[in-house]
Amino acid sequence: MTALNAPTRRVATAVALAAAAAISLSACSAGQITQTATQVAAVNGNYANQGDISLRNVHILYPDSEEYSLEPGGKAALAFTAVNNNEEKADRLTKITTDAADSVTIAGEVGGRIIKPQTSLGAGTRAATILDNPEDPTQLILVVLNDINEGVYPGLTVPITFSFERAGDIVVSVPVDAGPKTERHESDKSGNAGAEPLGSGGH
Repeated sequence: MTALNAPTRRVATAVALAAAAAISLSACSAGQITQTATQVAAVNGNYANQGDISLRNVHILYPDSEEYSLEPGGKAALAFTAVNNNEEKADRLTKITTDAADSVTIAGEVGGRIIKPQTSLGAGTRAATILDNPEDPTQLILVVLNDINEGVYPGLTVPITFSFERAGDIVVSVPVDAGPKTERHESDKSGNAGAEPLGSGGH
């Protein structure tokens, strides 16, 4: 066998160490899930982009008063934020339609639906429309789905069409908010019906 000279031995040693380090690092990460792979947006709703309009956090709010109900024939509030990304031209929300309700009411003056350049229009509560900046002066309106049908139920989605003067029609699959206190329906197939929930002090 031919003996390696000193420079060759040093190169071979460096390559071997590098290979060992690579194997060690890959072994450490094997089976691991990166943080970015599991991150999700801290919002409840869906989003869509078309033209200069970006729709964010579009969802049907879970009823928080007797005025609203997700029962067939009831009415539900719609939450969203519409951002006009154009730097020069305004756009206007002309109407909102859906087969999930008999009609959709947009409260306020028609002029209040105009979205000036680099500004946003929001519907629902402040918490439902907030974006990255808590101080963002989003103009708020009230949008209500009237006489909803039986397909509007927590955990499901319904198609809703947003019509804009410049951006045109944008169809969004809108989720129905499950709410903070949605009742869990127990049955003999639930597995642990009546069991004490995790984090309640039981072991």
